[in-house]
Amino acid sequence: MPDEREEFQKSSSNEPSGYSPDAEYSNFHPGDLARAITNQSAMEIPKSFLHEVIFIAVVCAAQFMTQAGLAIAIVPLHIIGDSFHVTNPGQLSWYAAAYSLTVGTFILVAGRLGDLYGHKLMFIGGFAWFGLWSILGGFSVWSNQIFFDICRAFQGIGPAFLLPNALAILGRTYPAGPRKDMVFSIFGATAPGGFIIGGAFSALLAERAWWPWAYWIMGIVCIAFSVLGFLAIPDSQPPKVSVQIPWWVKCDILGGSLGVAALILINFSWNQGPTVGWPTVYVYVLLIVGFLCLALFLWVEFHATCPLLPRDVFTEEVAWVLGCIAAGWSSFGVVVFYFFQFMQVIKGDAPLLALAKFAPAAVSGAIAAVTTGFILARVSPSAIMLAAMFAFTGGQILLATLPVHQTYWAQAFVISVLTPWGMDMSFPSGTIILSNSMPREHQGLAASLVNTIVNYSISIGLGLAGTVETQVNRGGTDTFRGYRGASYMGIGLAGLGVGIATMFVIRTITKRDRKKSATPEDNSNMEDCP
Repeated sequence: MPDEREEFQKSSSNEPSGYSPDAEYSNFHPGDLARAITNQSAMEIPKSFLHEVIFIAVVCAAQFMTQAGLAIAIVPLHIIGDSFHVTNPGQLSWYAAAYSLTVGTFILVAGRLGDLYGHKLMFIGGFAWFGLWSILGGFSVWSNQIFFDICRAFQGIGPAFLLPNALAILGRTYPAGPRKDMVFSIFGATAPGGFIIGGAFSALLAERAWWPWAYWIMGIVCIAFSVLGFLAIPDSQPPKVSVQIPWWVKCDILGGSLGVAALILINFSWNQGPTVGWPTVYVYVLLIVGFLCLALFLWVEFHATCPLLPRDVFTEEVAWVLGCIAAGWSSFGVVVFYFFQFMQVIKGDAPLLALAKFAPAAVSGAIAAVTTGFILARVSPSAIMLAAMFAFTGGQILLATLPVHQTYWAQAFVISVLTPWGMDMSFPSGTIILSNSMPREHQGLAASLVNTIVNYSISIGLGLAGTVETQVNRGGTDTFRGYRGASYMGIGLAGLGVGIATMFVIRTITKRDRKKSATPEDNSNMEDCP
């Protein structure tokens, strides 16, 4: 689209003589901002094979390092807890939940900023921020658990900027087709590998040296990827409009602030309830305030000039996909967290041995992602989503029924092989569905929605499982029973995903012929916003 871009640049540079940068945004012409973002949306594919390999590797590092950041808290969980003299399961779960909370909360805002100011800039800044707070997280060993939890929460803001902008970069570089499907699948394939490698280094350093070294090394690696992103990712045309509107209107500051506040308060109270008890006053007060903020957010978005969540993007297909991902990935958080708790607390494994038992997930996940990349063009995405939900459910059932003294190869091995198929079939297919169903100016939003649901669901799932655990573990005297109860909660979440995916498949089959002949409704009043 070079001609379109040149024509747009000429039209946007020839400003009228009376033009003022402080012009009222009421003069904003419908479609200006959307066209501007569309003109920056087609990024140039790297010309050489080597450059393309490096480009894909650097962009996929966003997913790899995000999962590594989750692993460096889960795998050496009890070693980190011992350094802070913490043994309460509810307090320990915050090491993972605080990270997933901010990853899921800030993604929508990060996607909008990427749409407006450039995905490459947000990608580089995300890695730099990730690196800074990883280093500070290591230094928290000289402070206390509260500062460590704060560092984990701020650390998660880095991946929140990385993930949607990385996916938007790929979505705007590759047109729809088998090549794009495979690149998105490769992106998803790095998730289990990142978790395993990050967990291996953190366990090894925690056992043989000192756990903060894992955070310091991660910080250095993230900063290095920030530099590589500057060098390897091609520049794109920043959006320009002939009429300027205030940045707070374009960014939807009010809506974004209410949305972030709602997600943080709801998630915090949901995960804090199992720790201090639901009757604690501030827990349910914050939960109520969070839902009030959510209601205000929806009202503001309905009336906003440039809403974070335009109404026209919420099609029936998008709702089905997000419902499946929410249920499946909340179950995934439960199975991964309690797999390591079962191995370390119940069976007495060292962190490195527990990770070794989960290591087949890296190979299985890579195979699942490549397989998904091949079949996406041949099989309905709704069918792939249903298969992913069955994988989540199967892994969760095996964990919930895992005997203490059973050989590893009977069920634990199968859990590590089966669960990644849920990850690496649902994530690429969900991202592809949303990416292909939304216009190019909404590619950042498509990536943001998927990643918001994935990471927020992990944190909410841990809160639900933690609540069940504390209610059935007989006051902390029966740890095994508590883990079983949490796993049964995971089965319920995964089963919900199977139910939603089944209805999605049925709906897809019944609507296929009508959908081919349907004419898209004109949503002209939303064309002026990203």
